[in-house]
Amino acid sequence: MALIKSVRGFTPKIGKNVFLADNATVIGDVEMGDDCSIWFNAVLRGDVNSIRIGNKVNIQDGSVLHTLYQKSTIEIGDNVSVGHNVTIHGAKIEDNVLVGIGATVLDHVVIGSNSIIAANSLVLSGTKVEPNSVYAGVPAKKVKDIEPEQTSEMINKIANNYLMYSDWYK
Repeated sequence: MALIKSVRGFTPKIGKNVFLADNATVIGDVEMGDDCSIWFNAVLRGDVNSIRIGNKVNIQDGSVLHTLYQKSTIEIGDNVSVGHNVTIHGAKIEDNVLVGIGATVLDHVVIGSNSIIAANSLVLSGTKVEPNSVYAGVPAKKVKDIEPEQTSEMINKIANNYLMYSDWYK
């Protein structure tokens, strides 16, 4: 059973039809919408500030979400896939985004909708990722614009697949 822990008077709020892997950890000021999945060894640590997650979001295996005390929060929109072993620290991610495997997204980053952060990229603090774009590298830079239809197909496919995968465990 997942570890769901209250801290500082905050208890995680979890939407409907949410899958929490047996060793996922959700702590403190965390709120997530419906149809989400939090996978094996993922940690959502809302102990020092808030984490807000929309609907149909998957946080894949080994990912860590955390914030800065009194300085940053995490906001994740709808239909977002956070790949394996991703670190998100105090960032805002708008709707329809894919954060690739092993990426690091630092404080006060804003990732615009319909965007992709490539695997193993480092998105430096304060970066504003333009909507409808791909960012890659260390540090991450814009590599191209993409049409919303292009990202929509891939991002929707991954989000829908993870919703299906989570049903296998229920």
